[in-house]
Amino acid sequence: MAERVVVAMSGGVDSSVAAALLVEQGWEVVGVGLRLADRPPAPEAESFHRGCCAPRDLADARAVAAKLGFPFYVMDVREVFRGAVIEGFADAYLRGRTPNPCVDCNQVVKFRHLAGKARALGASRLATGHYARRVRTEDGTLTLARSADRAKDQTYFLFGLDQAQLGLAMFPLGGMDKAATREVARRLGLPNAEKPESQEICFVPEGDYRAFLGRERPGWSRPGEIVDGEGNVLGAHAGVAGFTVGQRRGLRLAGGAPRYVVRLEAESATVVVGGREDLHRERFRVEGVRWTLPIEEEGRRLLVQVRHRQAPAPCLVRPLPGGMAGVEPGDPAALGAVAPGQAAVFYEGDLLCGGGWVAG
Repeated sequence: MAERVVVAMSGGVDSSVAAALLVEQGWEVVGVGLRLADRPPAPEAESFHRGCCAPRDLADARAVAAKLGFPFYVMDVREVFRGAVIEGFADAYLRGRTPNPCVDCNQVVKFRHLAGKARALGASRLATGHYARRVRTEDGTLTLARSADRAKDQTYFLFGLDQAQLGLAMFPLGGMDKAATREVARRLGLPNAEKPESQEICFVPEGDYRAFLGRERPGWSRPGEIVDGEGNVLGAHAGVAGFTVGQRRGLRLAGGAPRYVVRLEAESATVVVGGREDLHRERFRVEGVRWTLPIEEEGRRLLVQVRHRQAPAPCLVRPLPGGMAGVEPGDPAALGAVAPGQAAVFYEGDLLCGGGWVAG
């Protein structure tokens, strides 16, 4: 009798091909789509289908399951998603931090909540369409390695998985590139073979997070001052939640050299600006660190990544008490803007060592 695997299906081509490959390998596949968020009011509702797991996407996933001959269910996780992702996203902006909701969604909604449901369905594994490879080190520890398609690698979003979650996880696309994924979908005649990728946060239509904050946190736009590093007032703004560290556009400051947001002081509603060089940090701390491959107390030179689409930069990383780590970039300019709230993920070569959140 074939082993059962639950496949998290968003309606996109990646998770659909992941399911298809497992069917070809002889697994008993059960597809599960997640209802994550309520449909927003008009006019944002018109673009709601462009994020993952929207109604049209779930219909696409159901069509793929029917084509391949396995059952498909929709699981309502709106309450879990709101508590684990949406609330934290909104609060982070109000605190002047830069959130990463995809990390929270993977850690809590998919590999904690959905993993529990997978076991309840009698499945021994949980598969997703992430581009990542699960590997086992010589001492038996499980971790992740970057995918064969470096441009699509998604290990950055998965740094928080523990050994039990990694033991359950399957990533059928880890050894493939996007072109090969599309080719499998075409070969099998999947109805979403040519479906474009979603580039938006699923619960923020059109990427307009200010409109989202207006719905979630009415009154978020508390006016304040824009100042330079010496405290000189250069202008005014409508609310710190409208800015992120590293931002240049939208400051509306006349003349002079280009200025960037270098710090957000939420309590005083102050936006601090400076030159590009002021964005570079010679050292910073990371909190809430989860180690997949722990390192020695004196630290180790690792590759650090603070944005998904960024080349990692060599840094000295030291574990600190209280689940923290200290990071000293070899070349601060290589990391660019480092914003509180960003995920900072540590690698040794292609192997994921751990990660956490840039502290304020």
